[in-house]
Amino acid sequence: MQATVKGPVSFTGCGLHSGKPAHLTIRPAMAEHGIWFLRTDIETVDALIPARYDVVRQSPLCTTLVNDAGVSVGTVEHIMAALAGCGIHNALIEIDGPEVPILDGSAVPFVRAIMQRGLRRLPARVRAIEVLKPVTVTQGEATATLQPSEVMRIDFHIDFEDAAIGTQSKSLNMSNGSFARELSDSRTFCRQGDVEKMQASGLALGGTPGVNAVVFDGDRVTSPGGLRHSDEPVRHKMLDALGDLALAGAPLIGHYVGTRAGHTLTNQLLRKLFETPDAFRMVTCDAEMTARLPGAGLVWDEIPAVA
Repeated sequence: MQATVKGPVSFTGCGLHSGKPAHLTIRPAMAEHGIWFLRTDIETVDALIPARYDVVRQSPLCTTLVNDAGVSVGTVEHIMAALAGCGIHNALIEIDGPEVPILDGSAVPFVRAIMQRGLRRLPARVRAIEVLKPVTVTQGEATATLQPSEVMRIDFHIDFEDAAIGTQSKSLNMSNGSFARELSDSRTFCRQGDVEKMQASGLALGGTPGVNAVVFDGDRVTSPGGLRHSDEPVRHKMLDALGDLALAGAPLIGHYVGTRAGHTLTNQLLRKLFETPDAFRMVTCDAEMTARLPGAGLVWDEIPAVA
């Protein structure tokens, strides 16, 4: 059955790119509501924003949603990954600023708070999007593909000049609580050479190495505390991919393969999928199918505890 949170779940922090403070609350919603954001600081125009792929404004560094009135909310990928990874299908996310708080740079604070509050089952079956044939998008050396699979699976490959990152690959079946266990605590990362460029462009103003981001410089990890996983960068790219894919509007049953892919390419992939009518179908999930979706099999004791 579809699920929402049992009660309100709140967070306070600053945006990674804007540096602006925001208070955010995930509230329960009825069946078939889906995921929506509400900018509570805006009263003059429509402040409701659907968490949907077709309202994404293209950005290489984060995922920003913009409604028809021009109201936006940025860096939604981590909270969307947490909702998908916890099996939440319906929620209203109230926020009083332009960007979701970055917290520790991962999704685990959202996951732990959601699961601590608990899930409430709703009187409607889960509907999912089943991929029927491969679709691929390419941009330079980056590619992203969705292909048929009995489960939601993510494969990712990255290749950076910095020796401390280098070449990393990982493949993961997203059911059996694997998102929370394997990916949720992996933080956003960047190269030292990009930090000054981003800040000069008015981005990464809320970033703090070791607190909410991992910074690499050649063969060194410059952030205090080092890495949570030896392959934390590729794990975070998979986290981002799940969050961006959650903007499909329903759980996906398919195999995502990303090579050097980012937010823009994953969004282009969803757009191509839905522009190809014979590449997917909507299915109503029975218990066996639901057990293969992200969020199924999540166990509290397996969620990483991060200070």
